[in-house]
Amino acid sequence: MDAATTLTDKSPPLSMRQLMLRRFCRNRVALGSLIILGLLYLSMIFAGFVSPYSPTRSASLYLTTPPQSIRFFDDEGSFHLRPFVYRLEGKRDLKTLTFVYEEIKDQRDEIFFFIEGDSYEFFGFTFNRHLFGTKEGTVYLLGTDLRGRDMLSRIIYGSRVTLTIGLVGVALMITLGALIGALSGYIGGFVDMAVQRIIEVFRLFPPIPLWLALAAAVPPQLPSVYVLISIIVIYGFIQWPGLAREVRGLVLVLRETEFVLAAQAAGAGTFWVVRKHLIPSVMPHLLVTATLGIPVVIIFESTLSFFGLGVKPPTISWGLLLQQSQKLEVLSFYPWLLAPAVFLVVAALLFNFVGDGIRDAVDPYS
Repeated sequence: MDAATTLTDKSPPLSMRQLMLRRFCRNRVALGSLIILGLLYLSMIFAGFVSPYSPTRSASLYLTTPPQSIRFFDDEGSFHLRPFVYRLEGKRDLKTLTFVYEEIKDQRDEIFFFIEGDSYEFFGFTFNRHLFGTKEGTVYLLGTDLRGRDMLSRIIYGSRVTLTIGLVGVALMITLGALIGALSGYIGGFVDMAVQRIIEVFRLFPPIPLWLALAAAVPPQLPSVYVLISIIVIYGFIQWPGLAREVRGLVLVLRETEFVLAAQAAGAGTFWVVRKHLIPSVMPHLLVTATLGIPVVIIFESTLSFFGLGVKPPTISWGLLLQQSQKLEVLSFYPWLLAPAVFLVVAALLFNFVGDGIRDAVDPYS
């Protein structure tokens, strides 16, 4: 076969986006992390359907219930096609004054899918169908809290605040940092000098004390919606200077490239060049920064809620759920109350893995 035929048989060249996507898909850790994150966000959207109970439903007979184990084999070794949990019976320990639960071996509560349960609203409509549950008895896969509320259901509902505020907070930071940094680097002169001096003033303050001080300044009587908005604004207000300086350094190189000079010669304005050429050119860097910055926002919100400076009940977040685990005696008797911390760590690691995968995909020398 001659060289001309070989060149003719070759498939058309891939675009830069296709090459980046192919390289990202080859990273199995990053791709798997992205899939798990997608499942987390789907469960957040359909929280009422995925969670077995209402997050506010309390059972006085099941206070601080330990996690129940899903079984297919009973104590006699018999296999059951349908999974089940043993019924729990609680008794108060006279020494520690805590509830101690024992499994009743002759009472099996079978687990069914798409079962009717507590009512919930979804886009203005009321539903009562849940992904799984029991017709009789209870199924507490992550146990219950001090008031007998299902921890799994509360964690799923709490992800709505924690995961959403991560996306919105980073979006605000990216918007401010990319726009101000690109304008500073492209215009230069007095504008660049003024912006850099402002950035230096912001970076003089240590971020964590500044976060806590600004969060403490938010009036505690505000509704949770305004508290969430305040947290987002505080994060974007603090974090944009660092990104703006990074974008400025990239733009200082890009403004001397041929495509930018050609746009200037064609009469393109400043904002048109920034929006059409400079921002898309630094977009890979912004994507990496966004995926690595979302865990910071999540931990930031959880820290504020943990110290009582974030959202207030009845709004639920992972940080707010961790408030009940502040006491050492609570952790010694009810360690499953730390389950929201596990979800926090896992979510942060997943975003970091995705960020590393995107960074390797956009780096031509990796």
